[in-house]
Amino acid sequence: MQQTGPRQQALETPRAAGLAGVVFALLLTAAIVLVRLGIPEGVDAVTAQGFTDAGRREAVGWALDLIPFAGIFFLWFLGAVRAHVGEVEDRFLATVLLGSGLIFTASMFAAAAAAAAVLAVGHVAGTTPAPVAWDFGRHFAYTLLTGYAMRMAAVFVSSLSVIGHRLGVLPRWLTALGALTALTLLFFSSNVPWAELVFPAWSLVLSVYILVSRRAGPRARAAT
Repeated sequence: MQQTGPRQQALETPRAAGLAGVVFALLLTAAIVLVRLGIPEGVDAVTAQGFTDAGRREAVGWALDLIPFAGIFFLWFLGAVRAHVGEVEDRFLATVLLGSGLIFTASMFAAAAAAAAVLAVGHVAGTTPAPVAWDFGRHFAYTLLTGYAMRMAAVFVSSLSVIGHRLGVLPRWLTALGALTALTLLFFSSNVPWAELVFPAWSLVLSVYILVSRRAGPRARAAT
């Protein structure tokens, strides 16, 4: 008779974390790309008059539909990772990991709400947004996304990399990649357009590694 219990659940947790991380990475990448295309940032960004274009509005609308699901899968990914680490985790780093993950999710949702305000506040569909509402909504959304959410993502990446290194569950190359990702998000996400894409890219690499290592583990034990 096959046994079930905490030990078996612990073995299943990495798979849940890997799958949730892959879905989160793909959803967040799609949302960021759509927002960047729909509401460009910078001096040469589209003006309020240009945002009456149906394609831009539709791109932002799709991004706003994807972000809540990205947040849900990120929370699932966070919970599955913490459950896998379990009682051996460093309490300080675990608190930083959990706090940064929750603040990242809240900031991402707030950025989405600000982008939604660009669509809805001060004008009806098909008309030109008021310049004040347009500038406020656009800058507020990007400040939340690149200035706050991505810096919390940097803390999340660095703390998870340190935990993985201390417990020996992540290889050196992956912890080094985490350090580079954290530095990029900390110092370049606010100034370099598209730099925020390194976070879902890192999440995808980590998730694929979790899935691959989980498959390789039973094979290696069977061979011995």
